[in-house]
Amino acid sequence: MIISPKIFKNFEQISAGQSTRLGGVSPYPYLSLNLGKSVGDNLANVEKNREIFFGKLGFAKEQAVLSHQVHGSEILQVSEAGNFSGFDAQITNKKGICLAVSIADCTPILIYDSDNEAIAAIHAGWKGTVAGIVSNTLHQMSSQFGTDGKNCFAYIGACISKKNFEVNADVADYFEPDFKIFDPAKNKYFVDLKAANLAQLLAFGIPESQIEVSDYCTVEDNERFFSHRKEKGQTGRMLAGIGMNL
Repeated sequence: MIISPKIFKNFEQISAGQSTRLGGVSPYPYLSLNLGKSVGDNLANVEKNREIFFGKLGFAKEQAVLSHQVHGSEILQVSEAGNFSGFDAQITNKKGICLAVSIADCTPILIYDSDNEAIAAIHAGWKGTVAGIVSNTLHQMSSQFGTDGKNCFAYIGACISKKNFEVNADVADYFEPDFKIFDPAKNKYFVDLKAANLAQLLAFGIPESQIEVSDYCTVEDNERFFSHRKEKGQTGRMLAGIGMNL
């Protein structure tokens, strides 16, 4: 039901995970652990599902930090739990709260700065990726907390894979050649969001050995994950969350 990143396993103070679609109470088409309130699911079901998810991470849902995401690159520096709007990344050095981002094909990235005890949760859609949201988040952590790449550990979670992220030139043109291929038979491009966001983590100086990249694809593994593209928009939302225990 919850994927626990192995990259954080040596840090007892860190609770982190990405939800799947399994283990909740919502009916079809949100079957069953839908954590999104804006998709048409019964809100009582969503609240119960959030209680389940955050409980598995060791937090009450009232300790969560959530934002209405806009596929942008704005970063929220968090001092207390709550609901916000307009931010696709969150950072904090406060304990006892859980940063969480919503996904259903976009890329979730969780980061822990072990030296300064600071964390980040990032939602990187294609627009956020090309806007450098991962890089911007890390530089803001550096400015606010003194974060250095060599002390960071990061998880790139389950999202749409390169072989399934089929786009036209209007999207592909934003990406560097290393992160896309062109299929002349289909006259389409295929973009690798995981690789594009990994490059931003590496560029900040995070050692590759301190980065975990999920093998899962939300489209291919649709029985396990919600996929906005695969299910043509009629589906639920997952969360990826990270928090430091008190």
